[in-house]
Amino acid sequence: MKLPVVSGKETIKALTKAGFVVIRQRGSHVRLEKISDDDIIKVTVPLHSPLKSGTLIRIIKDAGLSIEQFVEDFD
Repeated sequence: MKLPVVSGKETIKALTKAGFVVIRQRGSHVRLEKISDDDIIKVTVPLHSPLKSGTLIRIIKDAGLSIEQFVEDFD
């Protein structure tokens, strides 16, 4: 599946649909967390537009999502 070209704000919106909560923002970076079983998943998203593909892939992997799951939440 092809990776969409998205901004940091659009990425945050998709991650909140996946159950993440915005914890804080420092400058141009937003920290999100999701409590999953006995673990807390933490992800940092830069508010750049557009996000580079490598950065987006790393965010998706750190969030424990597949590209397909991310695209579903993005739509």
